[in-house]
Amino acid sequence: MKKAMYAVLALLAHLCVGEYVRLTWNITYVQVNRDGHVDRLAIGVNNKLPIAPVYITQGDTLFLTVHNMLDVPTAIHAHGLVQTNMPYMDGSSMITQCGIPPNSSFTYEIRSNSQSGTFFLHSHHMGQLADGLRTPFIIREKYPLGYDEDVLVALEDWYATDSRDKLVELLAPDTNTPLSPTFPFGLINGFNGNDTKAVKFERGKKYRFRVLSMSTTEYWKFTIPGHKLEVVEADGVMCEPQLVDGLDLAPAQRYSVVVTARDSDEFNFVYNCTLYADFVPRIKGLNPRVYTGLIEYKQGAPIKHVEVEDQIEWADDVSMHALDNEAVFGVDRQIELAMRGFLTTDKRRLRRLGTLPYAEPHVPSIFTAMSMGALAMDSRVYGPQTQAYVIGFNQSVELVIKNTQGQTHSQHQHGGTFQIIERGPVDHSELEPPPDPRFSLDDVPKIPVRTFTGVPMRRDTIDVPPFSYVKVRLRMESGIWLHHCHLSPAHDVAGLSVTFVVAPDVMQRTLNIPRVFYEQCEMQGIKTEGNAAGNWGFDMTGLPPVPVEMPAPKAQGAQGAAQGAPAKALPKVPK
Repeated sequence: MKKAMYAVLALLAHLCVGEYVRLTWNITYVQVNRDGHVDRLAIGVNNKLPIAPVYITQGDTLFLTVHNMLDVPTAIHAHGLVQTNMPYMDGSSMITQCGIPPNSSFTYEIRSNSQSGTFFLHSHHMGQLADGLRTPFIIREKYPLGYDEDVLVALEDWYATDSRDKLVELLAPDTNTPLSPTFPFGLINGFNGNDTKAVKFERGKKYRFRVLSMSTTEYWKFTIPGHKLEVVEADGVMCEPQLVDGLDLAPAQRYSVVVTARDSDEFNFVYNCTLYADFVPRIKGLNPRVYTGLIEYKQGAPIKHVEVEDQIEWADDVSMHALDNEAVFGVDRQIELAMRGFLTTDKRRLRRLGTLPYAEPHVPSIFTAMSMGALAMDSRVYGPQTQAYVIGFNQSVELVIKNTQGQTHSQHQHGGTFQIIERGPVDHSELEPPPDPRFSLDDVPKIPVRTFTGVPMRRDTIDVPPFSYVKVRLRMESGIWLHHCHLSPAHDVAGLSVTFVVAPDVMQRTLNIPRVFYEQCEMQGIKTEGNAAGNWGFDMTGLPPVPVEMPAPKAQGAQGAAQGAPAKALPKVPK
């Protein structure tokens, strides 16, 4: 019955014409102290930070006028939104546009069409996301979905260091001195996580919690002890309800959960938001950082502290089912991507998903696709480090995304959503040897193969735990779509990105890129035709030299570890 109701509402949403919503952002530098500890320069809107959440309704079109008052370019990406027939509005700097030059303006046209759910707007230029240029973007369903109130829980990590300084540190040649671990503070709805307001509950009512991670690097866990969470949405895709105890969110993931209030107001309760990372040392008070807020049934009522069980049932996307019953795609093409480190001969610590670390082209890839004629179907014209895969019109692609490392990754897809097919372990022979000789690959935890049943779930951002793979399928609209790790700037700017060039022949016949996009490039001296270097054919003269990788060390098993320092267990694979 519930399925039929949602199907009818979805059909009605397609038939309804929405409104035009207009919003103006003056993007400026602001001096802030968001965590209660450090004053730092950040990026805000209209001289304020946090940036106010943006709300529209399914079917509406958002016209977002951006005045760039920074001293560098910027670009705004509607994370999770599919820009149907308008890939040039995706907001990916040097992929779909040159970026908005300093002291200039641009208006994004963001059509929700039939999409609804929990998204966010953020900068997609260098590391500006980490400097505060991010805010929730909520698209309410055209028709109510059976809950009483909306509760927004926007989660962020906040570092003391400006992203530009951090990038210099991350990408500088290695001096054989390991980088000191950094421990960010947590923000909830834009403010210090210790300063959250109470969420008021009334007996028997249903509350839709929209929990979204706008974090750059660290993960979040969310629970309300004494209450079950009914997952109804992941990354803008409605799902069959899944009853769980908590959410474990990778950077850029979002969930909606319906929480039913208890029948008694005798006690108040707490909710827990835990900021953590498996790739930095566990130090009490620093990692993890635990923030709590009040679920208030009655003012002044005592708080009931509920013991948290050892075995918490977390939301699990491979066992979810998309509510629209989209059938699993066939496979026209399979692409394998593997996260690996890439230590260059000049000792820069880069990363790669394909054969080389990603680097921006000199000509935005969308203009290469539009100007190179029949050669646009050849991946070589997009440059060696754009890591381009040319995909045919309406082709279904299966991605096998392998994490060969001991650190988790959060992979985001522009221009579509993944069907989640399977999770499992990476073959032992493909694992990247740990840099620390005390660790042994023989200690890698064994994880089972898990495959979807029935209807696969879809989402646009997927967590890939250490030493595991995830198999997904997708079908993208014609356009230029980035696929990248959303740990920013540490991973995406360091090279964990590839480009999907989908049906450039169709783009040439059907796209009419507005003149303003060309003008943005002209103002910055950036070419808008030719290959990645701005030349014709396969002449890449002018691009930086392709980095050369140092020979990899030999993998170390139990025998090798025994000859050196004693082997220690590798980090456990998170659920």
